[in-house]
Amino acid sequence: MDDLQKFLYQQSRRDFLKGSALGLGSIALGSLLGCNFSSGNGSKKIIASLDENQPLINPHFIPKAKRVIYLFQSGGPSQMELFDHKPMLNKMHGQDIPSSVLGNQRLSGMVSNQYSFPVAGMAATFSAHGSNNTYISDLLPHTAGILDDICIVRSMQTEQINHEPAVLFTQTGNQIGGRPSIGSWLSYGLGSLNQNMPSFIVMLSKGGGDQPISNAAWSNGFLPSHHQGVQFMSGKDPVLYLSSPDGVEKVDRRRALDYIKQLNLLQNETWEDPEVDSRISQYEMAYRMQMAIPEITDLSNEPQYILDMYGPDVKVPGSFAYNCLLARRLAEKDVRFTQLYHLGWDHHAGLYNGIRRATSQTDQASAALVKDLKQRGLLDDTLVIWGGEFGRTSFCQGKLTQESFGRDHHPGAYSIWMAGGGIRPGMVYGQTDDFGYNVVKDPVHVHDFQATMLHLLGIDHEKFIYKSQGRRYRLTDVAGKVVQDILV
Repeated sequence: MDDLQKFLYQQSRRDFLKGSALGLGSIALGSLLGCNFSSGNGSKKIIASLDENQPLINPHFIPKAKRVIYLFQSGGPSQMELFDHKPMLNKMHGQDIPSSVLGNQRLSGMVSNQYSFPVAGMAATFSAHGSNNTYISDLLPHTAGILDDICIVRSMQTEQINHEPAVLFTQTGNQIGGRPSIGSWLSYGLGSLNQNMPSFIVMLSKGGGDQPISNAAWSNGFLPSHHQGVQFMSGKDPVLYLSSPDGVEKVDRRRALDYIKQLNLLQNETWEDPEVDSRISQYEMAYRMQMAIPEITDLSNEPQYILDMYGPDVKVPGSFAYNCLLARRLAEKDVRFTQLYHLGWDHHAGLYNGIRRATSQTDQASAALVKDLKQRGLLDDTLVIWGGEFGRTSFCQGKLTQESFGRDHHPGAYSIWMAGGGIRPGMVYGQTDDFGYNVVKDPVHVHDFQATMLHLLGIDHEKFIYKSQGRRYRLTDVAGKVVQDILV
């Protein structure tokens, strides 16, 4: 008996046993519970779904946000040079950080041979801005102009100290690959707002840095594969293999897809493989995207004042500014989740120059995106997030000199900001100690952040579950609480 015959035999045997077990089991259950299974008028019926993995028909409650734009700053931006003003660092520059401050927090292997931990003063000056006189780095003049529109969270905490697991932990709720990312969860649970576009789109900036990032950060994990993030490229064709080859007309492509669909449906009747459904869905989406993508990526109809708002790099495909403008255009087309990744924040050395380079690439466009969404009436139902996977240490990594120094990874305290989509504007949440090393007020764990984001989209994170390989999974795993104080 060959492998195919064995499979068909096992399937027939399994179907028989499954049907018998369910039939006898339902009779026994009805007897125990005293339920009436008759089909007559007035009878009660028990209806049980054999497949508990079902997308949300409706949100759990009225959402504040319809879509998300996540400006992920990969590498670990230093909070002491951006959002968390700490004069004590300048006062104690060069002195060892007190052991009471270090406590028992984990240190990375990169400082394992370091016998002293001298405090490094801030490599930036700060000044007060906004109606609440919030202190923010002078390296962020454009972000300073939108302080009344954003909420800065200074008390973020994560459990991971290295880049890859920390990125995965933020994006999937777990440090090990194989889990669905945030965008995939939302694509599965809430579906698409625009049938001509993917519900989850990913863009990587070019020119930021060389810190690698894995596509596991936008993976579908154990969800059907059509929920994986669709990556836009910076070249002539934003989506690879989307354009028809020379000589292939639209009607030819449609005819070919129809025949392929018929073959896939035949396969699906036999194998009942959910990935066949995903393949059909992906083919159809690609066909519809052939018309939608060129219009979205054509910036020729953008007014000059809008281009100027995003900065001089906006006309460079693949730059952070270009991707931010594209994110606004995708929001206008109701793309559910747009994920931008900008590399270049991993400053183990050369922090003074490195962070100036990173802020010069991102500050203007980040602020422009918020202002642009606001003036179009889109900020009210679009959640914008800016932040990385962890922060940096208050002490210097390696030798501390006047010309150059760096900071190591620090998961115990870091800063992000959020805007729109139900977030309370113009506020600062959370507080760290005088060294920016420990959270002393209102800690926000990564799972709390994820739970809050889902809440804004109308989802109860404790009820948003998918069963895979015998276990029920959540984006927030077994933790997380909504940070109510930052919500409108």
